[in-house]
Amino acid sequence: MASSTTFPQALSTMARNTALLAGTALAAGTALVGYGMYETQKFGLRRETLPLLPQGSNDIRILHLSDIHMVPGQQLKRRWLHELAELRPDFVINTGDNLSHPRGIPALLEALGPLMQFPGAFVPGSNCYFAPQLKNPFRYLKRSRTTPRNPAEKALPYEQMHRAFGAAGWVNMTNRNLSVPLNGIRLDLSGVDDPHLDRDSFAGWPAGSASALRAPHVKIALTHAPYQRVLDAFTGSGAEIIFAGHTHGGQVCIPGYGALVTNCDLPTWRARGLTEWEFEGRSVPLNVSAGIGNSRFVPIRIACPPEAVLVTLTAATN
Repeated sequence: MASSTTFPQALSTMARNTALLAGTALAAGTALVGYGMYETQKFGLRRETLPLLPQGSNDIRILHLSDIHMVPGQQLKRRWLHELAELRPDFVINTGDNLSHPRGIPALLEALGPLMQFPGAFVPGSNCYFAPQLKNPFRYLKRSRTTPRNPAEKALPYEQMHRAFGAAGWVNMTNRNLSVPLNGIRLDLSGVDDPHLDRDSFAGWPAGSASALRAPHVKIALTHAPYQRVLDAFTGSGAEIIFAGHTHGGQVCIPGYGALVTNCDLPTWRARGLTEWEFEGRSVPLNVSAGIGNSRFVPIRIACPPEAVLVTLTAATN
């Protein structure tokens, strides 16, 4: 006669299976976090080419940096940023969130030193003004709106950083416009303060002489967070290319699907890369950087490695 399993034996088997499943899930979770931490160090360069310049113009190579989130001691990031200077860009655009630590400015300026030899422009992000805080990571998965900061949050000495950028020749485009001559082309720049803090105020485009529009020029817009209201304002006013960051490319992505969130109202399929933004019949290239760093409280990236972007503006063929 076959023996039957007793109730205590069944409970014991269930307990073993549950423990096995829990152990497997823990091991998988640990491995995933470990890989996510490893991917934060897989720095790469994305290259894009856009025919936006007048016929006969020489190329202009723009290096786009965003979301560096510098922390003291990040030597691999420092060395990689130094290596980017070997590209010899014509212009550097920095779209903010440079810090992730109250004492990160010396490390940031040392890391950017070689790149600050080239002309450039910048706009700030929230982590230029305020140090990141430890928060529930699941809040990041909620649909984000603009978030005015709590005055009690840790303010960062961003003025020191901006003075160093300015001393190197990088122009501050916070809610302002400015023209910069470069390689026989006039770069008409317009930038806004961080829309994620609801500080943006579009200043329009630089006003020049009566013949200014006939001179070779290109209109370049800068923002940290690519909120739709800002992209619409840039596009409707005549921008020819828009640079943005903030999204971290989604930071945690699903292979084959992409980003789950953008931390703003930008559609997730635009979380990183070069796309076309359309508004009122106009279409403008929008370059959203996946960023170079991450908050020190969420030190992982999954299926979304860090990047800088080299955008080459070339002459239109016809």
